[in-house]
Amino acid sequence: MSIPSYEEKRFPNLEEKLGINFTNKDQLVQAFVHRSFLNENRDFPLPHNERLEFLGDAVLELVVTEFLFNQYLNPEGELTNWRAALVNAKMCAEVANDIDLDEYLFLSHGESKDTNGKAREYILANAIEALIGAIYVDQGWDMSKQFITRWIIIKLQDVLELGLWMDPKSRFQESAQEVVGVTPTYKVISEDGPDHDKQFIIGVYLGKEEVAQGTGGSKQEAQVSAAEAALKIKKWKGPKIEILEREG
Repeated sequence: MSIPSYEEKRFPNLEEKLGINFTNKDQLVQAFVHRSFLNENRDFPLPHNERLEFLGDAVLELVVTEFLFNQYLNPEGELTNWRAALVNAKMCAEVANDIDLDEYLFLSHGESKDTNGKAREYILANAIEALIGAIYVDQGWDMSKQFITRWIIIKLQDVLELGLWMDPKSRFQESAQEVVGVTPTYKVISEDGPDHDKQFIIGVYLGKEEVAQGTGGSKQEAQVSAAEAALKIKKWKGPKIEILEREG
């Protein structure tokens, strides 16, 4: 094997889990090579995964688009929102965690230590897209479609049932207006840290009632966090939508 880390990283186990036997094992390994790793390992024989990510992003969007177009008669705007919920970074990172892709990543020492937060979520999301790109290059369209259907399109039921096709702030606002006839408001409770690294705590209110608090590195991020927490507290799923499935 041209890459010693192939066995050390237990890539055969990943192939078994995916049900895919790569013809070119290098394609699989490259999908997990982060740019930061090459900065510390300049003699590594493979490039980073960004080109595969570029390809995989396009394949993912097309497969999801084709599925939604063939299965549902809803208007273009609704299908666009559903697609966005299936292919965004948060969903891709969730799928990466479902497959336990974290253990296969080639990262710098610094990136390896940062196991949580937005940076790791972004890396995992990119790895899913790069993996799709690798599958497409090595196995073709049909296998790529099978992978996306098995791991990503299966999430559509949750997207529709939980209203994940809307951002949390919009979902909470529409739910609040629908259920209690009140528009939520947001208030900064505290902000700490230097200008380049601030942390905000923001409360979301229905009238005078504080429903939840959220934190984030920006006011917008903290508001989204508060809205997500409020949705869970109220057990609201967002506005109902008519799902028009294509017959046959």
